[in-house]
Amino acid sequence: MSSEGIYERFINFYTDFAFKKFFGTPANKEFLISFLNALLKLEGDEEIKDIKHLNTEKLPIVEADRKAIYDVYCENNKGEKFIVEMQKASQINFIDRSIYYASFPIQEQGEKGYIREMDDKKVYWKYELRKVYVIGVLNFVIDDNPDHTEVVTHAKIRYDEYDKELYSDKLEFINIEMPKFQKSEDELENMLDKWFFAMKNLYHLADRPKALREAIFKRLFNLAEISKYKPNELLAYRDSLKDYRDYYNTIDFAEIKGRKEGREEGRAEGLVEGITKGAQSKAYEIARQMLADGISIDMIAKYTKLSQEEIKKI
Repeated sequence: MSSEGIYERFINFYTDFAFKKFFGTPANKEFLISFLNALLKLEGDEEIKDIKHLNTEKLPIVEADRKAIYDVYCENNKGEKFIVEMQKASQINFIDRSIYYASFPIQEQGEKGYIREMDDKKVYWKYELRKVYVIGVLNFVIDDNPDHTEVVTHAKIRYDEYDKELYSDKLEFINIEMPKFQKSEDELENMLDKWFFAMKNLYHLADRPKALREAIFKRLFNLAEISKYKPNELLAYRDSLKDYRDYYNTIDFAEIKGRKEGREEGRAEGLVEGITKGAQSKAYEIARQMLADGISIDMIAKYTKLSQEEIKKI
């Protein structure tokens, strides 16, 4: 099988295929380690030396409750947990969803043990948590506030009464708004800049930029070269790329339709409605195709963001 219909030399980092190949594959964990160290500005003894990829499907305590499926879930050599998600476009209740996702690695740390021998064998909890990071690589801007220019934002639990004083350091949300990253190759200042540049521009490039001279990027560009893929990998990437392009075509159409309808009913209301209907329509279409191909309902729910109940009604 050739790469017919694909004209770029390197894969698109924003596709599910690429994101999981680079960050979600144990054999390629060096990429995620390098990225996390750059993002968290860890050096020397503080650097992450190793990570272990964990099961990305998290089941709730109560069977009837909703489960969570992460893009990437891993643990470093210190026992700290990392949820790494790629989001193509803004979602309703995005922040609430991030908090919900964080609840699973917190709950699963509730190790039970006996503190003392008692007749009734009462069980006590060892309330000592390892830190949990929820990292979102976002191909959209969270809000339109012109004062919010930072590419990376960190949210932690702090006291209201004391400026910047932490209540707990065990939970941190990091959002990376990629559209805000506008640096050219000549403006790259550090390793994190280089990662952002590679992620944003990979599929536009004809060769590895001179600024990305580190060995980690040499390996990344080698792995990203489409012509080296086996037929099954190429097919998987083409499907992922098609979903990526279809998604944005749907969003673009929905925005145009929403703006048109919004002139009559209010621009903001029409835009939200148009985006929601367009995205939902595309999600149902993709779900039908996946069902026809015999893909499990769990996997369909993960990639379309539809509930299992919605999928079963298709």
